Order: sequence, then C-alpha cells, then structure tokens
Amino acid sequence: MFHKNKTKNYKYKLGINGMRCGMCEAHINNIIRQKFDVQKVKSNHKKNETIVFSLNEIDINALREVISQTGYELTDIVLED
Repeated sequence: MFHKNKTKNYKYKLGINGMRCGMCEAHINNIIRQKFDVQKVKSNHKKNETIVFSLNEIDINALREVISQTGYELTDIVLED
C-alpha cells in the first residue's frame, strides 16, 4: 500500500503598506523569494497584501526585518489554514 507524503503547507497573509503599483509588488515578491524558501508569493497593491505559500514555517521576525529594510511597512501577519 502506498501512502502520500503528508507535509504541512503554510499560507501567510501579510498586510503591507506602501505598495503603489506593480513594480512595488514585484519588489516585495522578489525580496521574499531571495530571503526565504517559499513556493509562491503574490502581492496586490490595491489590497495592500501579500500571500506567501511555503512548505516550512517562516521566521516572522526575519520577515518583518526584511520588509522594513525595503521601505515598506508590514502591518499584519496571518497564518491561514
């Protein structure tokens, strides 16, 4: 009998102030991809949010630091099921 390898998938919803356009979205997406091992990142400047999918937990303090260094403000982090 075969068993699927069950791994936890993490979905983080980030509130980010300061994004004004598609280039801002790309900047946030790129820095998160560079600094963290993630599967997918998608930002939306109109909603002021970024969705991050990862197989591993993300260090919230490191994430907050990385985003603040870009000039944007991380206002909220929600780990969704």
